Amino acid sequence: MFLQSIAFTSANLHTEQHVLGGKSSKATTGDSSGAEIITAQAAGQTVREPGAELVESALTELRKLYKPLHARARKPSGLFSALGQFVITALPTFRLTASPPEQAAASRMSNALRHATQLLEESARLNNSDALYILAEMNFYGNYSHPRNFKAAFGYYHQLALLNGNASAMYMLGLMYSTGIGGAVERDQARALLYYTFAANKGHTRAEMTVAHRHHAGIGTPKSCEVAARYYKRVADKAIEWYRSGPPGGRSWILEAHRIADDTGGAYGEGASVVSAGENSAKSHPDSEASIEDIIEYLDLMAQKGDFKAAFNLGRIYYEGQRGLSKNMAIARRYFLDVVQKYWKKNRPIENPKGGLERFAGKAAGYIGRMYLRGEGVEQNFDRAKFWLERGSLLKDAQSQHFLGLMYLHGYGVKRDLPQAIDYFKAAASLDYAAAQVQLGILYLDQGNTEDLIAANHYFELAMRWGHIEAYYYMAEVNMYGVGRDPNCQQAVSYYKIVAERAEPIVSSWADANLAYESGNVELALLEYLGAAEQGYERAQNNVAHLLDPDKSRLPFLHRLLSPTPTSPLLHNPTLALIYWTRSARQSNIDALVKMGDYYLYGIGTEADVDKAVQCYTGASEYLQSAQALYNLGWMHEHGIGLDQDYHLAKRYYDSALETNEEAYLPVTLSLLKLRVKSAWNTLTHGRINSIQDEPGKQTIRMTLNAF
Repeated sequence: MFLQSIAFTSANLHTEQHVLGGKSSKATTGDSSGAEIITAQAAGQTVREPGAELVESALTELRKLYKPLHARARKPSGLFSALGQFVITALPTFRLTASPPEQAAASRMSNALRHATQLLEESARLNNSDALYILAEMNFYGNYSHPRNFKAAFGYYHQLALLNGNASAMYMLGLMYSTGIGGAVERDQARALLYYTFAANKGHTRAEMTVAHRHHAGIGTPKSCEVAARYYKRVADKAIEWYRSGPPGGRSWILEAHRIADDTGGAYGEGASVVSAGENSAKSHPDSEASIEDIIEYLDLMAQKGDFKAAFNLGRIYYEGQRGLSKNMAIARRYFLDVVQKYWKKNRPIENPKGGLERFAGKAAGYIGRMYLRGEGVEQNFDRAKFWLERGSLLKDAQSQHFLGLMYLHGYGVKRDLPQAIDYFKAAASLDYAAAQVQLGILYLDQGNTEDLIAANHYFELAMRWGHIEAYYYMAEVNMYGVGRDPNCQQAVSYYKIVAERAEPIVSSWADANLAYESGNVELALLEYLGAAEQGYERAQNNVAHLLDPDKSRLPFLHRLLSPTPTSPLLHNPTLALIYWTRSARQSNIDALVKMGDYYLYGIGTEADVDKAVQCYTGASEYLQSAQALYNLGWMHEHGIGLDQDYHLAKRYYDSALETNEEAYLPVTLSLLKLRVKSAWNTLTHGRINSIQDEPGKQTIRMTLNAF
């Protein structure tokens, strides 16, 4: 607690220091050259750090080596493709971006990389902050195919932190103390929180988010809603400022956060995991993203045949983009124009349009108007925007009405007219358009009257159903400060957290992590996911645990067949896997809770503890959520492991597993057959185990035979 109090009170700088691309803090302490730099800066002189020329020369060499990662095509599924992948992966491979083991890699470092490293090391000896940071990043992430050396990375980060209190360096020190990654240091949550807090108090966004999560979840410190709210609010404020700094209507981006295990049906595979079983089976399909090219090809074929619905859907796909598919405004506009041209001929609607064409033409016109208003794929033109938005509005398109409201609210190419703007917002909000609901909520909130505050809350709550970032932000604010309601810190923290996590481009490394994983660089993906996991992203915590999970398959031969490459030492860390399964489970991930039970049952990454395993399985089985947990409890009752040996209770759990997930029919049926044989033998021999009993209202075998 003493260290934490130091961290909270000693840092009085609030400027985030990044040493990226040659930008670094010039305030150094502890040597005469640093004092000279500070004196020169105070005199208004432009002074370069010692060794700056060496850094520039090194960067020139490194830029020649830079090869960006490219996502490889997704592997097809099936036995023959799996065998094909086995043959391919058994052949020698040469990675340009992934770093091989340290000893082998050191001997294969190119002359250019070796020379650049020597220049940076020479500059680092002069306490050049840029050189220290670049070397730290190269040794931690393996940039430019530099061999990873976590102890060296820790040394450089530590030297930089001591040199000038660099926030990014202190954040990375916190990460390394928290995870113990690479064995550079032992895990120490107190030191991790100390460094994270120092970095957060200097305004480091990721550190602020990490400190907020730790105080919210009670990691290395007692839970404190007030402290968590303070740090989450800092990040949420930055997120909203960034969101509003975009074109009219705010920035838009592709959300990258996802669980990589879900691509194959979840932690236990398709049908066995909660995410892909029961009522969730219709929501999750492992090949849905792998077939996006086929979907686009099919829709394009239908559009060429005159299907306006297909053309509109293609326009939306290219306009909004998705993980694995970048936005393409030019193609989107072409498809939207294809739709509107089917409805408007010579600036007049056609007579007797096909059913549904009027509605889709209005929506397409709304998108075209939006693109002109925001300058997306076209030069910003308020007149053209108004032309298309009015067309869409006449056809009752909610998006068109909302953006016309924005034009009149802010005076984009028209005279400001608040009543007219409100009319458009109300029309769009009545069609359940979230952005319009937020605008109405803001306008009502500004009035301050009791009735207006009630109306504002109502509109924000409506918009939250669609995940609108501003709606969550305003609901966090009204809960934090008790506007129109009693203050509610817990609710405010949950909303601030959502806002912070939604602003992925400015607060997280999701895009880099996904790209590394899809390109086959699993080690780099792990390191990138680690940062997001520390920030509190449940999906990232799940990803880290999944990558480190040594228990992915109960069929070792098949697992070795599909993954013939030996596991990297960096990916063999079951203790860290259990830590992140636990954190994921605490954020309501049921499969992660079942995984915790497996680890405690079999002693993976920890001492075996059957009682904890039972607690995990019981928690996951509540309300019949996890068939796997119910099955495990049945198995434990059947064999008397951790629970009383009771064949009747075992049957109940097996039945509940089948009731929860019909796809568990085969394993449950086989287990029940075996259980009935054991129960019959136990009854015949007058065993002490409670045998299966006939239950009222259920059809027994005897009753079935008699009826037959």
